[in-house]
Amino acid sequence: MTNDSSRGSMQTKESDTPPEEKKHGSNGEQREVRWVQIRLIPIWLRVVLIIILVVIAAVVGAMFGYSVIGQGKAMDVFKPETWQHIFDIMNGKE
Repeated sequence: MTNDSSRGSMQTKESDTPPEEKKHGSNGEQREVRWVQIRLIPIWLRVVLIIILVVIAAVVGAMFGYSVIGQGKAMDVFKPETWQHIFDIMNGKE
């Protein structure tokens, strides 16, 4: 008695490739055609986009935190005096 499940799980090289992906060479032998996927967005551009999105999220988060939670003006986040005041509080100078 043979085990049909083990026979079905083992595939030969020919059965791995669908028939439409096989081509015949000039000497009659079959060769596989490999499909190359072209990325729409290159990896370096993805990295740059992620960095830009992180910076935007940090700026929007600082503006939201300073204006809504801290009850200040949102544009005061960009003033150096504001950051100096925050660092003074963190370092215990105030």
